[in-house]
Amino acid sequence: MTKATIGHNSEAAEISIETRLFNSLSQYAEAGGWRQSLKLPPGSRIGDIVRLLGLPHPEIFLVMRNGRDVTPGLVGDQVSLDVELSDGDVIAFSGPVPYSYGFGAPVV
Repeated sequence: MTKATIGHNSEAAEISIETRLFNSLSQYAEAGGWRQSLKLPPGSRIGDIVRLLGLPHPEIFLVMRNGRDVTPGLVGDQVSLDVELSDGDVIAFSGPVPYSYGFGAPVV
């Protein structure tokens, strides 16, 4: 996890994040299901969630933060892990959708 740089007394500060795993990434969900609440230190990034949940970076095809796409490309290797999180964010991760580009279907 990244260290908070917001002040000398920020060690106990936390932000609350909700994660959601869809399609092929749902297999990485814990016993609690596809939806999970996390407490993270301020300054945490999407990459911290990916590492914490053990998601394989090449299998991530879409990342949405509060309903907005933060994925710059069409393949997992181009997913930006440097997006900083804010308290209350809902971060959704998806693997490829069946019959989509991620599964090798032609794009017309």
